[in-house]
Amino acid sequence: MVNKTLLLTYSYLLIYIILSSGVILYNKWVLSPKYFNFPLPITLTMIHMGFSGLVAFLLIRVFKVVSPVKMTFEIYVTCVVPISAFFASSLWFGNTAYLHISVAFIQMLKALMPVATFIMAVVCGTDKARCDVFLNMLLVSVGVVVSSYGEINFNIIGTVYQVTGIFAEALRLVLTQVLLQKKGLTLNPVTSLYYIAPCSFVFLSLPWYVLEKPNIEVSQIQFNFWIFFSNALCALALNFSIFLVIGRTGAVTIRVAGVLKDWILIALSTVIFPESTITGLNIIGYAIALCGVVMYNYIKIKDVKAAQPITDSLPDRITKDWKAKSSSDGESPRGIELIDEEAPLITSRLSHIGRTQLGTHTAV
Repeated sequence: MVNKTLLLTYSYLLIYIILSSGVILYNKWVLSPKYFNFPLPITLTMIHMGFSGLVAFLLIRVFKVVSPVKMTFEIYVTCVVPISAFFASSLWFGNTAYLHISVAFIQMLKALMPVATFIMAVVCGTDKARCDVFLNMLLVSVGVVVSSYGEINFNIIGTVYQVTGIFAEALRLVLTQVLLQKKGLTLNPVTSLYYIAPCSFVFLSLPWYVLEKPNIEVSQIQFNFWIFFSNALCALALNFSIFLVIGRTGAVTIRVAGVLKDWILIALSTVIFPESTITGLNIIGYAIALCGVVMYNYIKIKDVKAAQPITDSLPDRITKDWKAKSSSDGESPRGIELIDEEAPLITSRLSHIGRTQLGTHTAV
């Protein structure tokens, strides 16, 4: 029984790693002018949002597989709308970065996610500045700077897009805790897609109309139904794989899987996209940043364990650990999360369990 359970757990982790890496590489291939040549990141993201929202609608309203939550107009306007706005922004900027910089360098920049979330949490008043966390954030930042300095094909535009997307995603994570969780609203993966995807689609339509619609009209853009359908399906499957991983593994396992995924993705991207060159300084910088991320993860996991009463029974500890993981906010100073930048649609309490980047965007 134990062996079967472990086998199932690691199977879910493997599926997550494959899907997460696959979605990132697939998006890069679709968007890159050197390959499929569909240089319209907002359009691609809107396809993902539309497909995800449609599937969620069918599951909730038509097949009634999942029950909708009690969503009032006030909660939707004051909570879902602003969260969707920053979510759409993170997807837009993150996907646009694929046009300018390599997948490997994007993964290295994503090491800044804990830094961005910590800063946003402090600014929004959901966490306090701590010396130990600050030093870890400083180490991560130094590592990213070193890695950027060693990037042969450094592009300031792509870097700005990616970093902006990271901070937009960090603010979304903080807003999720401040707005949704304080109102006691719990969204599972399907209801998250149902409420957030359509709203994000609307927000994305505004920059799409100004920036990409004219290009679609005047240029010969190829559209292959099966390419975009399979791409959107992979992104949707990634959301659900994250849900499965959250239910089967602990915080440490999730974070280790995230680090492993990042290294695998960096290696694969250099094989699939030969123009992506990794230098020794890239690796050194990313290793420094990774040390900061690992130390930060250790501090957060230790904080979660310290908050649990020693006298709790085993069932109580399991229950509290799940609640702690479920209510924590990703790479933020609030706990453990697993939100992949390629599938950030899961914004419920269940989504806040793991991320050293088990994390942007696409896109979902």
